[in-house]
Amino acid sequence: MNKFERQGAILRLVQERPLATQAEVAEALRETGIDAVQTTVSRDISQLGLVKVRASDGRLVYALPGAADLDRLSALTTALKRWTTGMTAANKLVVVRTRRGYATPLADAIDEAALPDVAGTVAGENTIFVAPRDGLTGAELEELLRHHLEGDT
Repeated sequence: MNKFERQGAILRLVQERPLATQAEVAEALRETGIDAVQTTVSRDISQLGLVKVRASDGRLVYALPGAADLDRLSALTTALKRWTTGMTAANKLVVVRTRRGYATPLADAIDEAALPDVAGTVAGENTIFVAPRDGLTGAELEELLRHHLEGDT
């Protein structure tokens, strides 16, 4: 099973049933014969741009992105390509470098993208610290941001 087949299965599953957590997605994949660990599922969810929406029972569940979500992700890709000069994982953070004066607009674009794996940003003049949500390493978050930088969203 390759990445594209696994991600296709995830897209089908979130359309067929309400899945609220990465663990639920991983379990649904296992039920269909696809073995995937939580970190892989997390990366797939981010790369697919899945969003959380409120289901009829009030729970937040994964769904396909709408036009507004795609616009936010496109804006993030554009901002990363325009202003990023370097990126590296540093322990639990990702350090993003920009030309002088562009850290704040790029940090704003990262925050406005509302990526589920990003807790927030702190920007200086030419450097941004990007903090992942709990359970994600700086290296995993760097990989996610690089996918957006390369336009693989």
